[in-house]
Amino acid sequence: MSMASSRLDTVCVFCGSSPDAAPAWLDAASGVGTLIAGDGLRLVYGGGGMGLMGAAARAAQTAGGRVLGVIPDFLTQVEHTVPGVETVIVTSMHERKMRMFEESDAFVVLPGGIGTLEEAIEILSWRRLGVHAKPIVFYNPGGFWDPLFALFAAFVDQHLAPYWFGESWRAVAAIEDILPAAREMAAAPAHPAFGARV
Repeated sequence: MSMASSRLDTVCVFCGSSPDAAPAWLDAASGVGTLIAGDGLRLVYGGGGMGLMGAAARAAQTAGGRVLGVIPDFLTQVEHTVPGVETVIVTSMHERKMRMFEESDAFVVLPGGIGTLEEAIEILSWRRLGVHAKPIVFYNPGGFWDPLFALFAAFVDQHLAPYWFGESWRAVAAIEDILPAAREMAAAPAHPAFGARV
């Protein structure tokens, strides 16, 4: 198992790429990018220049931060990379997600659509299976992710996930609480049953 460390250097941000996202979400993504760069951390993201993804990357870049984008070649003409940002072009979505995982010490999930949800679920599944113990923090302004959290609770209630599954992630409503939550998770010991198939 790849264990967590209380020292964070790189934070992966999962978020929407829709150019039609609400201005409030775009502003929030910019705030997260600025926060990560301002803390001296590197930001890893999906490589596109549109929507929340582009907003987070450009904000981190403007703040003087280190930024790495990872994008499959078939999306480069659709989502357009951010000029001046280091970008790795891969061959598939699977390779993209694995590279983002390998490069990162923690994950932050911002509002997004089906792609963001898919990324969040996969990284949670890997944590559930003991593949990693890296922090996962949902930025949950206005209860955006509450329906998902209710589904997670149903998994536990119906004995489809272990009782400790709720310890696999944190949710915060304020941008300034994201990194403290990630560091708290990184420093905390994993549950004794972590990774057990129960």
